[in-house]
Amino acid sequence: MKIIITFLFLLSVFLNNKANAQQSGDSLPSRADLQQLLDYALHNTVSIKQAELDEQIGEKDIRISLSGWYPQLSANGNYNYNVILPTMFINNSNISMGTKNSSAFTIQADQQVINPELRQAKKSADLQRFNNRLNIESKKIDVIVNVSKAYYDILTTEEQIKIIQENINRQFQQYNDAYSRFEAGIVDKIDYKRAQISLANSKADEKRVNEIRKYKYDYLKQLLAIDRSRNISLSFNDADPEGQILEDTSAVLILSNRVEFKQLQTNKKIQGLNTQYHKWLYLPSLNIFYNYSLNYRNNALGKLFNDNFPSSIAGINLTIPIFQGFKRKNQIARSKLQEKRIDLDIVDLENSMYAELSFAKASYKANLNDWLTAKENMKISREVYQTIKLQYDAGIKNYLELMTAETDLKTSELNYLNTLYAVLASKLEFRKALGIIHQ
Repeated sequence: MKIIITFLFLLSVFLNNKANAQQSGDSLPSRADLQQLLDYALHNTVSIKQAELDEQIGEKDIRISLSGWYPQLSANGNYNYNVILPTMFINNSNISMGTKNSSAFTIQADQQVINPELRQAKKSADLQRFNNRLNIESKKIDVIVNVSKAYYDILTTEEQIKIIQENINRQFQQYNDAYSRFEAGIVDKIDYKRAQISLANSKADEKRVNEIRKYKYDYLKQLLAIDRSRNISLSFNDADPEGQILEDTSAVLILSNRVEFKQLQTNKKIQGLNTQYHKWLYLPSLNIFYNYSLNYRNNALGKLFNDNFPSSIAGINLTIPIFQGFKRKNQIARSKLQEKRIDLDIVDLENSMYAELSFAKASYKANLNDWLTAKENMKISREVYQTIKLQYDAGIKNYLELMTAETDLKTSELNYLNTLYAVLASKLEFRKALGIIHQ
């Protein structure tokens, strides 16, 4: 009894874990982090589903091509009514041959033994399957990069809104202070008018960024294949974007890591098989067959099927191609030219991948430097603003200097966020160029 209870418990745990694993890919949590977004996207994105369908279609095509190796069974039947019976001249007499009504039913089995087309299909099947898997891998890499970029873009946009809102709060307080000083006759109306203008501009910035944020969420929904009417919220608690910035730029490109290179290499192998196939066309084709027929003949239609005259044939068909107008020779030559074309495609791809890596590395390094500079500028701008704010409150600095310091602070904070996104995005492109985007 204890064994049965233990077995049922373990079974329930297994099924529960399996259901949770499936649910993690099929449903999106109420507040999803980046990894949850990627898990969902890899199961639901349209481009990946299309690639998976293409793989299934490709598998069916392969099976269709290989079906010729199986015995081919066919059946046919016919009925003939001889309006005028044929005659033969025998012993100085015209004698009618045959009967008015005849019918036959035949079953035939064919088996291919030597067939160049089927041989080529068999040898290329695994390469076609590998190519289909590479297509899915390529789509997944694109999804990972695009969803990650969209996530970081929204993250920095949310931080921009926070910065603008903090700036609005400061400016609202400064506007009230400036207006109180004006009411008290300490300063003229210029200071509070300037504060009013700055406050209006900040509110306009907030409105603009909020509208842009809506588009960025819609773009993320498109990537995730989520209905546009559905609301999604993201979690940034464990995002730590600064902790994910650094990347080893000394890494070298390994061509075999790039899915595009593997696809071209596979295409070259397939084209080599096509060349071999055209050479196989010089070989004979051989198949064996067997049929069994039921033959019925009678002058009276009602008695047609009373008597059966069966027949059966077994044999071998051998087809030897001799001359086809230099067709096969030109097919081989064309296929070899196509192989050379693929070789040139590989050379061009190698050059473009190295150039892509160089550009990605340069962009990453430049953006990293911009981010470090922006980070330091933001720190300095905060110190300057805090100092000038204290001096303004003490009556040492005027309002124009305070506005300038506040503008510099806002600009440095927004530049920091813009460079943060730029360096994260360029890191993704750098890793993609290296072929080390892991699914």
